[in-house]
Amino acid sequence: MASEPIAKEVVGTCVDSHGSAVGMPQLCFDWFPNQIFWLVITIVVIFLVLSRVALPRIAAVLAERQGTITNDLAAAEDLKRQAEEAEEAYNKALADARAEAQNIVAKNKAELQAQLDDAMAQADAEIAAKTAESEKAISEIRASAVESIETVAKDTAEALVSALGGKTDADAVASAVTNRLKG
Repeated sequence: MASEPIAKEVVGTCVDSHGSAVGMPQLCFDWFPNQIFWLVITIVVIFLVLSRVALPRIAAVLAERQGTITNDLAAAEDLKRQAEEAEEAYNKALADARAEAQNIVAKNKAELQAQLDDAMAQADAEIAAKTAESEKAISEIRASAVESIETVAKDTAEALVSALGGKTDADAVASAVTNRLKG
């Protein structure tokens, strides 16, 4: 009996005489009930792990992200509003500064014009005074020139009369020159 080989019992069509699987065990119809049992157990365990542990954590992370996104959007809107207010304030300040600059320019221009008008009036007064002085000097020069002309005319007339051989009478020459100068 010791020399007799032990006959192995063939379990099904999926196992050969040595006990090795023939082909792919997953495709053996004899093992389907066992595979389906373990498949159901595995799916139930995975479902329980996912539903009790993983999915709540994922849902919490998603909710936290959604809250963060919502808060960030609200903060962005607030910052946008603040930026618009700051821009409006900047534009208002810029407009006020420009208006103030225009006022300062107009004020300085008016002051400079007033100073220029005062300087022009002072210069006109000085020119008028010098003109009056000059006219007075010119009239004095004219008067002295007329007197000089009369004196020169009398002297010249006396010299001519003497040169022509006549007798000169100073009173006659003076009255003749005076009558001739008057017209």
